[in-house]
Amino acid sequence: MKTQVIVLNGGSSSGKSGIVRCLQAVLPDPWLALGTDTLVDAMPPSLLRASDGGIEFAPDGTVTVGPEFRTLEAAWIEGIAAMARAGARVIVDEVFLGGGDSQRRWQRALDGLPVLWVGVRCDAEVAAGREAARGDRPAGMAASQAELVHRGMVYDLEVDTAYAESMDCARTIAAHAG
Repeated sequence: MKTQVIVLNGGSSSGKSGIVRCLQAVLPDPWLALGTDTLVDAMPPSLLRASDGGIEFAPDGTVTVGPEFRTLEAAWIEGIAAMARAGARVIVDEVFLGGGDSQRRWQRALDGLPVLWVGVRCDAEVAAGREAARGDRPAGMAASQAELVHRGMVYDLEVDTAYAESMDCARTIAAHAG
């Protein structure tokens, strides 16, 4: 069965977004790109504080999520699964702060769909350098997430952006997407 959903999981500044753009260029069919940044951008400003039940990005790069965020995230995940079930091909750009627990939430929603699970790895120092160059993330986020997001994960494929360009990673993923 042809892959319907590609889930990319990696820490902040690991290169997922670049891979997504390259995947959209190399995959033969149109694919939607959706991810955690899209969800956070859609949140009302009142939920950009964990103390109000939302999500908070601390100055040291720590990310804290509250119950209101989790409720909206669950709806978001179900919505993406519904789009895939309706025929859309979807690339999910995610940061699984809960590692395997996060993956299990997605697995339940995507049950029955052909999914390619991809780990996007990047050395913490390389990711921290990218983070500093971007200037739009709290310092320390990339380094703290580099390994955290992969704990307890089960992947079909892993790529490492510290050693391969986004296009090369995308071609490797596309070859496995069927």
